[in-house]
Amino acid sequence: MNELSQLRQGAFAPGNSAEIADSIATGSGIRIDVDRRRGRGAGLNMSGRFEPVTRETFDDGWQTIKDLPPFITEVQIEKPRSVITRNESPDIPFDRSVNPYRGCEHGCIYCFARPTHSYMGLSAGVDFESRLFAKPDAPRLLERELARPDYKLRPIAIGTNTDPYQPIEKEWRIMRQILEVLQAANHPVMIVTKSAMVTRDIDLLAPMAEKGLARVGISVTTLDRKLARTMEPRASTPAKRLEAMRAVSEAGIPTAVLVAPVIPALNDHEIERVLDASKAAGAAEASYVLLRLPLEVSPLFRDWLLRNYPDRYRHVMSLIRSMRGGKDYDAEFGKRMKGAGPYAWQIGRRFELAAKRLGLNLTRRQLRNDLFVPPLGMGMQLSLL
Repeated sequence: MNELSQLRQGAFAPGNSAEIADSIATGSGIRIDVDRRRGRGAGLNMSGRFEPVTRETFDDGWQTIKDLPPFITEVQIEKPRSVITRNESPDIPFDRSVNPYRGCEHGCIYCFARPTHSYMGLSAGVDFESRLFAKPDAPRLLERELARPDYKLRPIAIGTNTDPYQPIEKEWRIMRQILEVLQAANHPVMIVTKSAMVTRDIDLLAPMAEKGLARVGISVTTLDRKLARTMEPRASTPAKRLEAMRAVSEAGIPTAVLVAPVIPALNDHEIERVLDASKAAGAAEASYVLLRLPLEVSPLFRDWLLRNYPDRYRHVMSLIRSMRGGKDYDAEFGKRMKGAGPYAWQIGRRFELAAKRLGLNLTRRQLRNDLFVPPLGMGMQLSLL
């Protein structure tokens, strides 16, 4: 029996020896044929956790699985009643966000937003990357919500759940329209992306930044193009992200690098190199987030790890669990982003020392809240003054 077969049967897995076989091979769904999911991050497409029945694709002898068509990107229109999502999480620096899309074509295997597709009756696996939802009414709804008399101004974060600059944005341009609404209202905005497409909107972001109303964070997980292609199959290459960082910074837009997620024994050795490259590209601030594996993300990530780095599986998962109280994930506020224990402390200390050496995070520019001009939204009563 070779090492990969042993790993898939759980022989070398930390904890329960049957864990891999139970949660990946049978419990989480059959692996999708590589030709059908080419260009996708996930190798599984298990049923959503809220579904009353579980379905699996198998070869019944009538027609081979290889004859099934490949997964293509499908986009449906979603019509929400509101577009601003609020949260009260004490460990994130914003209390509201806007998501132009549901699901993300980038296909990052580690994406903590994958479980949200279960609310749509879809899989957190390949469905999350290929069956997407666009919200073309988002700009209009945002304008209406900003125009409400009881609206209380706070910076809006975009890109915190799914990437606003994923490939379908080229056609739908919803993010562009949202920025136009925010610019007209002088509303502060924080953007996070791993796409070079953000440079398309420099003409909007630069004037906003000049007023202290915009900043951009670009996620750089690794400088290894091969690892990035495997882990984030449809996101911009690391080199393109650094180029975008330079362009955004040179346009006068406050720019940050997010080393996220940090995955022990896979990309954590690159922390200093990523910060060095980002500083050279113009980043003034930096932060990091430890890998998070909530709900369906855990079996998806473990399956990906077995397929691509079987020799590292045991070591990676052992280190992750050492930082998560012996579990794949600990959702406790204050720990979910950074982890706990000696290895987590070491990662944090390395990051702090590298950032200090490079002069990152010396100042954190706060966005202005005093320039806001409420839009005259549709259906809103005009002022008599």
